[in-house]
Amino acid sequence: MICTEIARKIEEQNPDADALEVARMCTLICSAIPDREFLRNDEKFLEIWDEVNLRLQAATDQHAAVTEELQQLARSDPQHFSPDQVWILIRSIKVQNQLLRLYVGDPSLEMG
Repeated sequence: MICTEIARKIEEQNPDADALEVARMCTLICSAIPDREFLRNDEKFLEIWDEVNLRLQAATDQHAAVTEELQQLARSDPQHFSPDQVWILIRSIKVQNQLLRLYVGDPSLEMG
């Protein structure tokens, strides 16, 4: 299955999506499965669509929360970071890693 076919299916699910959103979902869906032919089956496509949407929303929510904490952290003196502030940095790295793995594809995240 080629990208334009996948994009058409995405647009059917989300007719209001702009080109960037469609491209993003194409990338995430293709990264989530070992074989794009799997997506020809409408039921399987919807399964993957739902799973990718859920993962993306969770990662986006985590990213928003960590971003706010990082903005507050940036206003403090790094020489006097508390253990909680160090933990904020560690969590932000984990969230960034999670987003990166969603986009580049991580075999441990593959579905199907």
